[in-house]
Amino acid sequence: MNRKGCPDEYPINLSVNGYEIAVFQLTKSDLEDWAYGYLFSEGMIETADDIDRVEFQEGTGTLQVTLNKSFDGEKMFSKKKHYTAGCGRGVTFFSMTDVKQFEKVHSGKVYPLSYLLKKRAEFAQASELYLETGGMHGACIIDEEGNMAIREDIGRHNAVDKIIGHAIRKRLKPEELVLLTTGRISYEMLSKAAKFGFAVIGSRTAATKQAIQLAKYLNIEVVGYLRGKMAAIYTSEGRVYRDLREPAAAEVN
Repeated sequence: MNRKGCPDEYPINLSVNGYEIAVFQLTKSDLEDWAYGYLFSEGMIETADDIDRVEFQEGTGTLQVTLNKSFDGEKMFSKKKHYTAGCGRGVTFFSMTDVKQFEKVHSGKVYPLSYLLKKRAEFAQASELYLETGGMHGACIIDEEGNMAIREDIGRHNAVDKIIGHAIRKRLKPEELVLLTTGRISYEMLSKAAKFGFAVIGSRTAATKQAIQLAKYLNIEVVGYLRGKMAAIYTSEGRVYRDLREPAAAEVN
């Protein structure tokens, strides 16, 4: 594989109704999707209609978001910040206790594990920035017809915010979607998925113990190590069934 460049990351200052939220290290692609996804994940918006406009000022690196509603910046800033782990370091205002107050997820969709493995392989082959640089994370949603939408970023949580923002802007229904990610599923990653309402989440790597505990509490199916013909099913919600011979798929409840 001939890679032509290195991954890009830029300091992006997020401003909401004139209040500076934080500076984030981001890849400068799909920034509007990221703004929608991040603000939704943090509880600052509920729907796409809450945002009037998003403007990026290249010179200052400022992403200005204007809401169609009032925004209590002082109340938001009074909450304790939790800095996320991993590349493209971010910030969340939700603690584990906060996330446990989210609505539990309900979905009747069921998927064979072989299907998730197949879509994971397609996701990898369609991740243009990763193929270009070898240093990007990606997040992908799959609809009922098997169609995929992909967003990439230097940070795994940023990529998830971008794909959630895309889904919000397109007004997609979370119960009809599967979320796949290249990054480790930690508690803040699980909380983003739970806030939107994904019922099935898969990753090419591991999930943390805290994320698995939270997923079980919120009725979310989590599958890790989706590689080739391998996978680890961390939860037992019955939404992913093993149609492959052992030891290709392992159950770790």
